[in-house]
Amino acid sequence: TARSGSKGLPNKNIKELGGTPLMGWTIKAALESRCFEEVMVSTDSEEYATIAKELGAKVPFLRDESTSGDSASSWDTVKEVLAKYKDIGREFEGFALLQPTSPFRTAEDIKAAFDLKKEKNAIAVVSVCECEHSPLWTGPLSDDLDMDGFLSESAMQQRQKQLKYYRLNGAIYLLETAPFLEGRNLYSKGTAAYIMKNDRSVDIDSIDDFRYAEFILNSKE
Repeated sequence: TARSGSKGLPNKNIKELGGTPLMGWTIKAALESRCFEEVMVSTDSEEYATIAKELGAKVPFLRDESTSGDSASSWDTVKEVLAKYKDIGREFEGFALLQPTSPFRTAEDIKAAFDLKKEKNAIAVVSVCECEHSPLWTGPLSDDLDMDGFLSESAMQQRQKQLKYYRLNGAIYLLETAPFLEGRNLYSKGTAAYIMKNDRSVDIDSIDDFRYAEFILNSKE
């Protein structure tokens, strides 16, 4: 999903990270995984489409205006993609949403997600990573900044005794088509969580995120 109208970081999906357009990292991982019948980019931009094709992806059609604005969700885009493929005579039993803002998700991650889906006989797989900080250490503040009741009793337990918490990292959504189109709740029984390492869970939305991704990349060299 690579629309051109990003506000937080203009043209982020083609901004070069390590000499490669950002969406190129995801295209490469998808192709190298050999898990897909088709690797396509959904974009509203002819320029983006040309770059995507040069990187090895298919762009059989451009997005409609209705799915190109800030208010449209990635899932609106997926529905459009499935419908447009159906219009040209192609239907798929399943699909993966691989957002270009997750450059460090690897082909191995994608293959592992497919393996997990098969192992668990899951309807869907969603990638997560461990929270950097426990949500138990968060709380609301009053206008006068008084911290009375800020932490619960469970939050004040020793860290070693606390449960691990995980968050969505936006890197992999692997779904079966029919349940998705029927409106199934993604975060319900039958969806398996694929746990990724935090250094592969960078999600780029701002210039600070991009700089952090560059730092991660440079630290691996």
